[in-house]
Amino acid sequence: MKFVLIPDSFKGTLSSGQICRIMDEKIKRHFPDSTTVSIPVADGGEGSVDAFITAVGGTREYVTVKNPYFEEMESYFGLIDGGNTAVIEMASCAGLPLVEDRKNPELTTTYGVGQLILAAAKKGVKKIIVGLGGSSTNDGGCGAAAAAGIRFYDREGTEFIPTGGTTARIAGIDLSGKNPLLEKVEIITMCDIDNPMYGPAGASHIFGPQKGADKDMVLRLDEGIRNLARVIAQATGTDISQVPGTGAAGAMGAGMTAFFGSRLQMGIETVLDTVRFDEIIRDADYILTGEGKLDAQSLRGKVVIGIAKRAGRQARTVIAVVGGADDHEIGKAYDMGVTAVFPINRLPQDFSVSRHHSQENLACTVDNIIRLIKAGQGEQGL
Repeated sequence: MKFVLIPDSFKGTLSSGQICRIMDEKIKRHFPDSTTVSIPVADGGEGSVDAFITAVGGTREYVTVKNPYFEEMESYFGLIDGGNTAVIEMASCAGLPLVEDRKNPELTTTYGVGQLILAAAKKGVKKIIVGLGGSSTNDGGCGAAAAAGIRFYDREGTEFIPTGGTTARIAGIDLSGKNPLLEKVEIITMCDIDNPMYGPAGASHIFGPQKGADKDMVLRLDEGIRNLARVIAQATGTDISQVPGTGAAGAMGAGMTAFFGSRLQMGIETVLDTVRFDEIIRDADYILTGEGKLDAQSLRGKVVIGIAKRAGRQARTVIAVVGGADDHEIGKAYDMGVTAVFPINRLPQDFSVSRHHSQENLACTVDNIIRLIKAGQGEQGL
């Protein structure tokens, strides 16, 4: 038999790679002659590059770029698909862990992300995948754009590199200096949220506080992003402020759209296209997937549902192994192509307790699933 293993991570407990290894071990114990294909999934945040490299093979490329405070650091991107595709995770040079106790989204920059995009383009890639998530920034992608050659001016005509605290000063944008190498590259941005640029559901109000913004700073950041949206509309002729996902990662979603001509796409769709999922599952008997919690957010197209929809086109069996599940949503998951859902927690324990037993609970649950499949195989052979 052939098993395709394609889980998301269980946030804060198990990585997708760990889950794949546990699933593979249990399958091989009961079906030693079976074929397993492991495709660890990441959502665009930390670990995305390694997940793609593990799934399809590739290498890490190291580059010296600016960190969130314009200081030099060593970062990286992934080269996959025979060098034709680069994978960049924004968090690798603009991530929240990099600022440690210096959280301040008025001062941080995405400049290093733009440097990584340029470095990848110089490698001659045809496609760049940029994962949003875990950022320390709120600059609307202006830093990344500046690194790519786009110029920003204040009302006096002085050029500057905007940060979250100075987007309100932007009076003009000159797109003509954008590095021509980028015109030859398709850029896809992994983005799993649908927040607009500004307003109560926008980048600053929703994500600013976790990056260190107090209430007053949130209001200043939001006004800056409102101004950026206005100037982008003037420069490009298009108002993107309410496009779903433009508020992602401190409005980096907007920057990727406006400055890099990127398409915002659900992370799982990007992963499935890149690993050629439709081809892989053509002869699969079972697809095992999972995520930390199956809930209403999952139904919007996260990993489990994204996989179920694709697998449903080929009438494949999809088993979801999850940390927990909302009873109200399981039925809807079945309607969207999931065959069965198995939460791993065996005892009524608070997450603060059960999270320390996630590995053994997952192993036990997968073992039971495979035992059931094995029993069914035995009955078919009678």
